[in-house]
Amino acid sequence: MNRREFSKQSLSALGLGLAVAPVVTPTLSLAQGGDPVEGTNYVKLGQAAPVAAPAGKVEIVEFFWYGCPHCYHFEPSLNAWIGKLPADVAFRRAPVAFRENPFGMHQRIYYALEAMGLLSSLHGKVFHALHEEGLKLDKPELIADFMAKNGVDRAKFLSVFDSFAVQTKCRQARTLAEAYKIDGVPAIGIGGQFLTSISLNGTPEKTLATVDFLVNRLRKGK
Repeated sequence: MNRREFSKQSLSALGLGLAVAPVVTPTLSLAQGGDPVEGTNYVKLGQAAPVAAPAGKVEIVEFFWYGCPHCYHFEPSLNAWIGKLPADVAFRRAPVAFRENPFGMHQRIYYALEAMGLLSSLHGKVFHALHEEGLKLDKPELIADFMAKNGVDRAKFLSVFDSFAVQTKCRQARTLAEAYKIDGVPAIGIGGQFLTSISLNGTPEKTLATVDFLVNRLRKGK
């Protein structure tokens, strides 16, 4: 899903809106079993983005939006890949906010769940609610209703949702997205040096193969 599409079309898809940019399958050396190609399967950042992982680990950041259908369909492949990550790879997610609503609201959902230790149980349910149940989750009261139905204390959730700590996390995520020059999701940043996406690779599997290639490259100091 590309940022440009957001400004061109009205909110319509999935009851939340925002037109979906098609996934483009480029001509890939990867498809013939070759290595991913810079400028085709991934890009190298002109200026390094900040990383939070400790020394000796390669940081992987998935940039996503709960309302993006491509992000939703990427989840099963991504989660399977995360489950097999080696010890020297640190993975984290960064929800994007191309504008305040609904992006900013969804950013705050993610970081509120993170702060409450509820990502493992509710991250997938937020995706499901938006894409399978047609919920909007674009207003605090709607979000609180959803949380309450899933066993979360409504008042406590809203307190965390509106907290300074969550707002700080949102600002940091926006700064990181700017550093990686994110204009569409899902996208994956690698080690503060590289960026790849499904749009550049065509499929989740090829995208993750490109990530693996770039992790190995950073291990070798290239």
